[in-house]
Amino acid sequence: MSVPSFEEIAAAFRTRVTRIVWCTMATVDRRGRPRSRIVHPIWEGAVGWLLTGRASTKARDLDRTPFTSLTYWDQVNEQVHVDCETSWSEDLTERERIWRLFKETPFPVGYDPGLFFAAPDDPTCGVLRLDPRRLELWSLEDLMGGRPPKVWRA
Repeated sequence: MSVPSFEEIAAAFRTRVTRIVWCTMATVDRRGRPRSRIVHPIWEGAVGWLLTGRASTKARDLDRTPFTSLTYWDQVNEQVHVDCETSWSEDLTERERIWRLFKETPFPVGYDPGLFFAAPDDPTCGVLRLDPRRLELWSLEDLMGGRPPKVWRA
């Protein structure tokens, strides 16, 4: 079922991503093959943020093809699927804000980026913005009840 605005699913989205926390991220390698890994984004409304090594395999994949697909799933069988366009934040003020967002958000959603990177201006620290193009909320309960997934498109 298509929903016209993110606000219609924002509460359910927030509940799920803060409960599940970790998700699978798929990228495309230089040969056009899918590659996936577990990541830990933080969401501000419909915009996600990810701190990652700027020289990592995922960073190289995204430099070539800036699209990704994220999937959250847990034993409650509630899923979130997010297809995103990505971009690197190079603005120091924004990088400092996102650093604080990760550091000041309570665990398990937040964490101290200083465990992995020296500072917000550390050139090895990539600040990746996730802009959803399509977001789907689905659950086993919906499936068993004959209800379609809720889908929002930007």
